[in-house]
Amino acid sequence: QVQLVESGGGLVQAGGSLRLSCAASGRTFSSYVMAWFRQAPGKEREFVAAIYWSGGTTYYAGSVKGRFTISRDNAQNTVYLQMNSLKPEDTAVYYCAARLEAGWSIRAPRYDYWGQGTQVTVSS
Repeated sequence: QVQLVESGGGLVQAGGSLRLSCAASGRTFSSYVMAWFRQAPGKEREFVAAIYWSGGTTYYAGSVKGRFTISRDNAQNTVYLQMNSLKPEDTAVYYCAARLEAGWSIRAPRYDYWGQGTQVTVSS
């Protein structure tokens, strides 16, 4: 079993920055892919970024590439999402997810564990 707990959301003005954290516990993570998704009201959950727990290779959605950075701290079992140059369209609940199988995916059903989500609101 894996537990994921997100933190770091909040209200920020357009152009500002936030850093989200996802603390993972319960199992070893060496073979996991960790990802961030987001879901705005009335919209489907969408992929934001992913990282291999070992090796650190990263992937980004086109809408956030160059503004968001995903990283991990193996010693702390924590994954981060640094979000810069935030836009009102980034407003959503952000979820951390873990995938047990090899290979990353942009599809939410491919992920096995989810956190409870943290709200990010960007005002214009």
